[in-house]
Amino acid sequence: MSEIQILGSIDHLNRNNGKDTSHPLVTVLDLAMSKPGPSVKLRFELYGIFLKDSSCSAMKYGREYYDYQNGTLVFVAPGQVVEIEDVDEKGLHQPSGLVLFFCPDLIRGTALGQSMKDYSFFSYEVNEALHLSETERQFVLDCFEKLQTEIQRPVDKHSKKLISNNIELLLNYCTRFYDRQFIVRENANKGVIEKFEKVLDEYFKSENLQNLGLPTVSFCAEKLHISTNYFGDLIKKETGKTAQEYIQLRLMDMAKNQLFDTQKSVSEIAYELGFKYPQHFTRLFKQKVGVTPNEWRMN
Repeated sequence: MSEIQILGSIDHLNRNNGKDTSHPLVTVLDLAMSKPGPSVKLRFELYGIFLKDSSCSAMKYGREYYDYQNGTLVFVAPGQVVEIEDVDEKGLHQPSGLVLFFCPDLIRGTALGQSMKDYSFFSYEVNEALHLSETERQFVLDCFEKLQTEIQRPVDKHSKKLISNNIELLLNYCTRFYDRQFIVRENANKGVIEKFEKVLDEYFKSENLQNLGLPTVSFCAEKLHISTNYFGDLIKKETGKTAQEYIQLRLMDMAKNQLFDTQKSVSEIAYELGFKYPQHFTRLFKQKVGVTPNEWRMN
């Protein structure tokens, strides 16, 4: 197993790329300027936004490979590991494309720092990357250029706010571009919904409800080989409900069917549906259906 290299210093990245450090917490790099190297595993202590403009080394992220194409954005968050495995006949790889790196400290105390958790695509798998249209790609290039211009200015009291605001603008547009991608892939997404339904059906028919309780969103995502955040965002955009809400509503449909069996008490049904305490079932049922299980049964 190859040793994991830690990327945590903007200055180190700049020096490897033959570039002077203008700002200690953020940089925009042209990876074509970096030195070729062997296959490597990289653990990021930085945020990274990679824009590819041509064929390049394949990236391995988790268990997935992704040879990302012209005009593709990949987002990496601190703590994530990326493996570069594609090499030439000399056993070296030459990365290419542009990348924005910034330290978490850059956005601490800023509006972006408060909202960073909302940009869930930083936790997507590489094979769930954002594929840009030519117009979108040009917009991203413009954002990189504006950031580069600001980074190269002498640091003053306005630098942190202006740089973080420009990154936030870029991320907000990426959110819009991802929304467009979800729409374009509507047919494929419907296939995911159908597979999600099948996962739930199989789970509910097994003894997992009684033994393990409700299936988690991460459990369902893993069964579908999708990252938890991407899966959650896809379900929300396709159904208007969060994945957790969708699971709970499916369970309430099961509960309604069982409530027709008047030989079973509400408590027995609650236990069969995986609730440790019947009052928790009653509370959830009323929240989702609008009445208690007993009221629903009577009506």
